Amino acid sequence: MAPSADSNVKEENSQISYKKDINTKIGRILQNKKHANDIFDVIQYLQSEKDKEIIFATDACKRIFCQLFDRGDLYVGDLPQEEDLMSGDRSALDKCRIFMRHRYNNCVELLLENIGHEAFQVKVSESNMMVYLFLSCTQTLVEHLLSTKEDMSLLISRFQEFLEMDDVRYYVMSSVRDNIYRVMGRNKKAVIPVYQNNVYTLLSTINVPSHGSKITNFLVKQACKFEHKRAFEQMWLLFLKFKLPSSMYKKILVILHESIMPQMSDPTLLIDFLSAAYDIGGAISLLALNGLFILIHKHNLDYPDFYKKLYSLLDPSIFHVKYRARFFHLVNIFLSSTHLPAYLVAAFVKRFARLSLTAPPTALLILLPFICNLIRRHPSCRVLIHRPSSPCDDPYVMEEEDPAQCHALESSLWEIKTLQKHYHPDVAKAALKINEPLTEQEEDISEMLELSTFELMERELKAERKTIPLEFDTATELLKSPREVLGVHFSLE
Repeated sequence: MAPSADSNVKEENSQISYKKDINTKIGRILQNKKHANDIFDVIQYLQSEKDKEIIFATDACKRIFCQLFDRGDLYVGDLPQEEDLMSGDRSALDKCRIFMRHRYNNCVELLLENIGHEAFQVKVSESNMMVYLFLSCTQTLVEHLLSTKEDMSLLISRFQEFLEMDDVRYYVMSSVRDNIYRVMGRNKKAVIPVYQNNVYTLLSTINVPSHGSKITNFLVKQACKFEHKRAFEQMWLLFLKFKLPSSMYKKILVILHESIMPQMSDPTLLIDFLSAAYDIGGAISLLALNGLFILIHKHNLDYPDFYKKLYSLLDPSIFHVKYRARFFHLVNIFLSSTHLPAYLVAAFVKRFARLSLTAPPTALLILLPFICNLIRRHPSCRVLIHRPSSPCDDPYVMEEEDPAQCHALESSLWEIKTLQKHYHPDVAKAALKINEPLTEQEEDISEMLELSTFELMERELKAERKTIPLEFDTATELLKSPREVLGVHFSLE
């Protein structure tokens, strides 16, 4: 039986009535805090028996609470009990924020109930509303975590457990990307140390699901698909696009090859960042080698003048940096190919030999077997051992940055001969090996890579002596023994 004209008119008037009522209350709530109690009437419509009223009230709640979020009029933090508001010494503004936060919680509870509503349109409306509110909350939270003035690392560590939820993680990554674009763009790409440190702290806590794993852990159930790897990649690439503090480069490069590159869809997109870091010099360049190594060997990336740049990194500082072991490990891999030209390998051998003259014993115990291994791999460089030469007529040009122009292959290893008289017996012993025919088997230097000065001294003190001197002059004064070099050339006046 078709509805009568009178019933249609009544329904139309009813719709006009509730819509007008809700819109009036929205205006009153948002314009003046003294009308905050009107929110009860709006929320009441979420319990209506009429589907259209529920849907309209849902949209009204979205408009109200999203504006309150944007204005900072919703309480953030551990929510006090509503019963304690009157007895506390809080300001009227704080009381109003706490009150509206409780109403927000009431709204969320009713929305969750309505997701199970029998009417499909109501289900869709409530689901969309939950996602919208959740997204708004995420953006607001990210803005608070990524402060430009305050270190938020402690708060970020507390937030980390929520990043286990797939939807939270995805929306956080999207919000972080938007936040970086807005904040860094507004500051004309200048370095903002506090902000960038907060961004790094948050980014480094995010791990995307492995390939093939199911995405089922949701805070808010929804049907949309999440492309986590793409969001992760876009977030990191945007962050690395801007200028960073030097300390930040080191933090990122240390974790790049293990925590960032494996979680990206296309790691080769990091080439601009790694190239820029590689050109900075010092420890940052050494750390950038790890990422470049992965791109060159696993992703077939062609890097022009790579060996020329690697050669220029060889200076005395490599023996004293924190990442010495990693650097030598990577250089060993890069120089492992037997297809490298003889002049190039000779240049590295000669530069290492020249640097050995001022290197500490711990570094020399790495360098000397390392040089011998390079010569084993490239027999054409044996000429450096057998050619007679001296410091005075050495054609090698240490200052030349191009290994092809340094004349290393025309030189000799007189530096190693010099080290055969080194004060440390282990160094002298290692240097003497170059006088003997080199075996085909390479020496394992892995144990020496992490050797410290303390460990070297401990090893020397614990070593058993086969011969003990039975005759010696007791030293009475440092500079007056006629049999010592110091006594011959120096005296106290």
